[in-house]
Amino acid sequence: MRKILILGLLLIAAGCKSKKVSSSSAEKFQLVNLAEVIAANDLNTIYPDAQISEGTDLFEEGTVERPYSILYPGTSDELLITWKDDARTQLHQLRFDKNGRWEALDGIKVGTTYEELVRLNGNSIKFYGFGWDYSGAVDWNGGKLSDSNIRVFLAPQNTPPGKFIGDQIVDATPEEIEALNLKVQAVLYQPE
Repeated sequence: MRKILILGLLLIAAGCKSKKVSSSSAEKFQLVNLAEVIAANDLNTIYPDAQISEGTDLFEEGTVERPYSILYPGTSDELLITWKDDARTQLHQLRFDKNGRWEALDGIKVGTTYEELVRLNGNSIKFYGFGWDYSGAVDWNGGKLSDSNIRVFLAPQNTPPGKFIGDQIVDATPEEIEALNLKVQAVLYQPE
């Protein structure tokens, strides 16, 4: 009886463990899982086919030099990792802007619509104008995604009027937003 009880407890404990991401699991294309893989120093183990390329470049409007790594360069799964350190052990940021397999919270990915973002956020969202470095940056406006460490950038599928250009929060009517046909063009995850 005691052996059965111990075995039962071990099975329950094993079932409560979270699923470990493997090199063959689809979950490896979720940003939060990639961040955990990086923290565990398992990048090459989980992404052996990523053909990782590395370098150093200027980021943040050309004001900060950072080392970077690109997973799956030149493919629809291309993803940029920027690092805090030259040894590439401390994650600064993850970013993707191609319509591949990567996704953020609740399935946010390139092509997600404005309306879907509002639904996922549980509140209206605001966004910045277009035609500059942070074109279409979304402000979660105190919604559910405000503390998610996820930033998204919208792009209009139709040509925006001049009032939608530049570094300011856009003041638009629902009809104007619908006419722009806004979709996510880039997703960024920063763990801090």
